[in-house]
Amino acid sequence: MTFEQQWIEYDYNPFVLFSAGGKIISLNNEAQYLLGSVDKNILFEIATAHASTSFGFKTTFIDLEFGRYRIFGITVGYENESEIGIRFYQQPTINYSAPKPTGDLINVYTLIDLCISTYSISSDTIFQKDLDPTIPEIRLHPENFIKLLNKVYHGYADSDTIRTKLFYRVGEHIKFDGNKYSLFTIEISGKEFCKKSVSEIEMLAEKNNLYAIYQDNVISINIPMITN
Repeated sequence: MTFEQQWIEYDYNPFVLFSAGGKIISLNNEAQYLLGSVDKNILFEIATAHASTSFGFKTTFIDLEFGRYRIFGITVGYENESEIGIRFYQQPTINYSAPKPTGDLINVYTLIDLCISTYSISSDTIFQKDLDPTIPEIRLHPENFIKLLNKVYHGYADSDTIRTKLFYRVGEHIKFDGNKYSLFTIEISGKEFCKKSVSEIEMLAEKNNLYAIYQDNVISINIPMITN
């Protein structure tokens, strides 16, 4: 995979490339999640309806909502009659007002693996991971953070498969003491979730000075990238 292809693959905004007949030729990671909320034929219809009248690219500001996805714009492009691509621009979803997280510099991958390994001992659940490998060590309280992750995984106890995704929130940041910090998200999802767990998860996230949101069977934990 080339460097440019990796940018598309890990983009926060969904991208889908269709054939002229509406079949999916390729899509990035985020688009796979989007297709869990909307039929591909609807996305193809949006692409063809908003394409330029001649070869090239056209950007349109449009309000769309598919499950947890809130879209404010799209870019549609094609260079021949056989392929057409569409990129969806997500609205920022974070309303972040917690204090600056403190604690030790920790490896978030290690904590995720630890929680999954512990949970797997007494469970037949299949765990899938889609983790951006470039997240550095960040400041968190390991014990509190492990409690938070364990509570989230426990909420999906009735799911056959639990997926954990770790990714940058492109273009989003938060300020503490006048300094900007990038954000990344741990997103955990499954078919079945115990909604009674939501309030405790939100409380544990707040205890970690983090922000968690539940929507459409997905728990998202948004984390400032504080590395010093």
